[in-house]
Amino acid sequence: MAATDFKDYYAMLGISKTATSEEIKQAFRKLARKFHPDVNPNNKQAEAKFKEVNEAYEVLSDPDKRKKYDQFGQYWKQAGQGFPGGGPGDMGGVDFGQYGSFNDFLTELFGGAGPGSGRQSYSYRTSPGRPGGGFNDFGLQDGGAGGTQDTEAVIILTFAEAFSGVQKRFSLGNETIDVRIPGGAKTGTRLRVKGKGQINPMSQQRGDLYLKVELQPHTFFQLEGDNLVCEVLITPDEATLGAAIDVPTPDGHVSVKLPAGVRSGQSLRLRGKGWPVAKGGRGDQFVKVAIAPPKDLTPQEREYYEKIRAIRTYNPRSHLAQVKL
Repeated sequence: MAATDFKDYYAMLGISKTATSEEIKQAFRKLARKFHPDVNPNNKQAEAKFKEVNEAYEVLSDPDKRKKYDQFGQYWKQAGQGFPGGGPGDMGGVDFGQYGSFNDFLTELFGGAGPGSGRQSYSYRTSPGRPGGGFNDFGLQDGGAGGTQDTEAVIILTFAEAFSGVQKRFSLGNETIDVRIPGGAKTGTRLRVKGKGQINPMSQQRGDLYLKVELQPHTFFQLEGDNLVCEVLITPDEATLGAAIDVPTPDGHVSVKLPAGVRSGQSLRLRGKGWPVAKGGRGDQFVKVAIAPPKDLTPQEREYYEKIRAIRTYNPRSHLAQVKL
């Protein structure tokens, strides 16, 4: 690899060379969601960026690869070619030299789909079973040279798919498999598909396929643990006098009673309207209210607001008169 071909993986992820494993993971997740083909259909530039981000994470998330990368720079791959009987290009008769990265090899091997192909799009990352390899929190088995290799893939789900559960079809080369994802999956949920991983070229044993869930952002709901959080705008008169308002939940709209004098930023709890819990039941939904004053007033509305201001006795800033350094 020429010096001009050197890829700065730290720059690709927007992190420093002293970044921790957690900082690397957070940067990767943010960029992967931003440039994923499902979020950017028919966008070649985003697709290329997505591949770069995956390649950078594949190296920097692996302590051994990262050490070689930091030590040898653009020659880090050559530093790891100490395999018996030749380098990686000799393994199982596969010419790895034709691939830009191991991700490219896996994409061709398993029939990874691109935008518009009708297949489920997902990115592959593999770990040879070495502790600390790949995702540090995955705890993959130690297969060694004669064991198996597990394959990891990120699968993007909508809130609706993750909440109710969904069946996804994957094409792995000439093989098609259906995977049922149970309701209640969250970002970080890890599913094991036994015997559907990469074939070890030495032992010919096949590892497992691990699917790690990532949720697409929702326009209204946010997920915090097993609870759903949302924000609803209310008018000044609703906040002052109280009101009954309609609020969306996963089960449809429900009527929520606002107490008189509710403050902006206050949250109301809807018990059992949150995310499905593994042991059964549901979390809660928290409705955060925000007072939204009207921007355009009719002459009559302005008249009444001015009358209220003229006779108002409540001053929420009265305590500030006693504040000083």
